[in-house]
Amino acid sequence: QVQLVESGGGLVQAGGSLRLSCVASGSIFSINAMGWYRQAPGKQRELVATIISGGRTNYADSVKGRFTISRDNAKNTVYLQMNSLKPEDTAVYYCNARLYNTALRVGDYWGQGTQVTVSS
Repeated sequence: QVQLVESGGGLVQAGGSLRLSCVASGSIFSINAMGWYRQAPGKQRELVATIISGGRTNYADSVKGRFTISRDNAKNTVYLQMNSLKPEDTAVYYCNARLYNTALRVGDYWGQGTQVTVSS
């Protein structure tokens, strides 16, 4: 069993900041990549940012320069620092991890999601 638990969502005014955290736990052998996705009402889930084990990052164009993804490998934790938030950033944010479990099977795992609401 592998669990991903997000925290840090909430309500913030436009221009404000939030920091999301996601901890992966359970039967984990190694984590290849972690990332954040989001889904706004009536829209498809979209990539926000990813970070691989070597530290290379990838961002959606819409968040470049405003969001920063980072990772603590020792704690199996990924963070998303979100600055200069806009109302269009309002969505449920989901944590994702691509990892090998202790049976050495690779798979994608998801958290339950955390709501981020940005008021204008």
